[in-house]
This record gives sequence, structure tokens and C-alpha cells, in this order.
Amino acid sequence: MASSFLSLITTPSRWTTPWRLTVLLVASFVLVVIFELFRLPAALLLGPMITAIILATSGAGMKLPKPMFLMAQGVLGMMIANSLPLTVFAKIAQEWPLFLIGTVSTIVASSFLGWLLSRTGLLPGTTAIWGSSPGAASAMTIMSESYGADMRLVAFMQYLRVACCAIAATVVASVFHVDNLAIEPVDWLGVSSWSAFGITLAIILAACVAGVILRLPSGPMLIALTVGLIIKFTGILPIVLPNWCLAISFAVLGWSIGFRFTRQALQHAWHVFPHVLGAIIALIAINACLAMLLITFADIDPLTAFLATSPGGADSVAIIAASTSADVSFVMAMQVARFLLVLIAGPMLARWLSSHKTA
Repeated sequence: MASSFLSLITTPSRWTTPWRLTVLLVASFVLVVIFELFRLPAALLLGPMITAIILATSGAGMKLPKPMFLMAQGVLGMMIANSLPLTVFAKIAQEWPLFLIGTVSTIVASSFLGWLLSRTGLLPGTTAIWGSSPGAASAMTIMSESYGADMRLVAFMQYLRVACCAIAATVVASVFHVDNLAIEPVDWLGVSSWSAFGITLAIILAACVAGVILRLPSGPMLIALTVGLIIKFTGILPIVLPNWCLAISFAVLGWSIGFRFTRQALQHAWHVFPHVLGAIIALIAINACLAMLLITFADIDPLTAFLATSPGGADSVAIIAASTSADVSFVMAMQVARFLLVLIAGPMLARWLSSHKTA
């Protein structure tokens, strides 16, 4: 009896669905807590994704219902819209030449590095370019699949860049004698208004249905994002997304991505790791040079300039900026402007560059 139980435990492919779900939930929760304690970026998504990758590559993978994945996309789009400060667009409009140069320079640099990666033949053209896109990592990962990219490798590239940029930003903050990067406590269980939360979920559900009916690439996320922006900047309704709802949605996205991994995909990710890491370091260096230009010609202080041009980890950058003497409005306006430009131009740019990768 003991030997058969031990055999079952050590053979994930023989696990029943309830047992797989239990392991998935517990392991995901533990990893999220650990990542949050170490203040790692995107902990709510990375913990579940890593757990799902381990289960999938050990033979205990599962397939989540597609409606869950679509609804999680919608929540992501609404969350992005709700997180944009009302003053962002006014700040961009006031100094639009500076923001245009800053955002376009980063996008050109990242696209060129993605194109170089595709030329090596190690990564498909579309995958290399989407993986190098300096937008919100979760949004870029979800959108990439609709444009023919390998979501697994895009996720690997995006979150590796997020981690590297977060480390670089922390080092820069330390150089400028920032000793305490305080993080406000999070209310994980509270709901400010159940009625507003219900309306928000109904709008997200409608956006998901519309996205499926219209067959738009990443339709649920993009429609929810568009509707969310309209609601946010007109103020007609409050957008209420409790932290526990966001945690569940990010977990679903992480599981959906992680369960797509195979041992071959994981081996390939490890094989291209040095090349991807080199491209990320090169992008950080290029953006550091761009920050130097802002310091020299636009009279921006060094910490603000570096955080504003950081090509990833907007949440980590926001925390560091808010905890220092950096100009938070400038930093976030630059980050938002780049994300919106990538969101608009990314699909066309990825398609064009991938079609010319052998030119």
C-alpha cells in the first residue's frame, strides 16, 4: 500500500484531476507569497505560470475552460484602463515632442534587437519581435498569440526583461541614495462597492462576448481596455476590481500560459536564454543612453530620466518612482505613452519586421 501511494505521488501523470487542482492551487499560492515577500514584479502571474509549467512538463498538465481565459483577458484590459492616471494625457500633450522621441526611440531599439534575434534563426520572427516589445508584459504576451507568435516563448522573453529592468531600476535608485522603497499594504479581501463591482464584471463580460463575436485579435482584452478608458476619462461609472479578483484573473492567465509549455519548449527557452538576455541588456544600455540625452538636453534629473526610459516593469518603476524624489508624473506618462504606442503600432510593426527578417 505504501509503495503504491509513493509511486502515485512520484508519478504526476497518474494524478487525478482533484489532486492536480489541489497541487496547482497550493503551489501557486506558495510561490506568489514568496515572490511578494521578495517584491518580485508580476508575482501574481509568475507564481501560477511557473507552477503550471512544472506540472505540464512533468505530465500533470490540464486544460482550462476557454471562457475563464477570455474573462481573465477582459479583467486585464479593464485593469490597465483603470490604472492610467487622469493626468497622463495632459502631461503627454504638454510635452509631446519629448514623449514622442522617447517612446519611438525605445520602440525602434527594441524592434531592431528583436529583428536581430529573428535573424539568428533561434526564434521565429514574430515571436522574437513580440517578445522584445517594450509594452505591458501581460498584454504583449496575450496579444502575441493572435498574431502567430509562440505565447510561451514571448512570456519567457517578456518576464525575463521585466525582472532585469526591475533589478536595474533598483540598482539605479540605490546609487542615488534611495534607502527605503516602501510599499503600501494591500487590502486583498475588501470590495469598495459590490454593486459597482457587479456592473464592472457585467461590462467585462459584454466586452468578452463582443470580442468573440467580432473575432478581433485579443478582442476581449482590447475591447475591455477601450471601454474602460471611456469609462475612466468620462467618469460615468466607477471601475471596481478588488485585489482578489485581479489575483484570480492573473492566476488564470498564468496557468493558461504555463500549461502550454512542453519539455521541448522549455529546453528551447533555455537554449535561447543567453541570446535573449544579451538583447535585454543591450536594450537597457540603449535606454540608459537615451536617459543621458534627457539629462543633457531636457534638464531631467538622472533618476527620473532612467525610470522614464526603463523598457519594462512599469509597476516596479512606479513603486520606485513614488518612493523617491523622481518626477512620478513624468515617469508614468512616458511609460503609458510607450505602452499605448506599442498597443497601436505593435501588430503592424511585428508583421512587417517578421516578413522582412530574411531580407
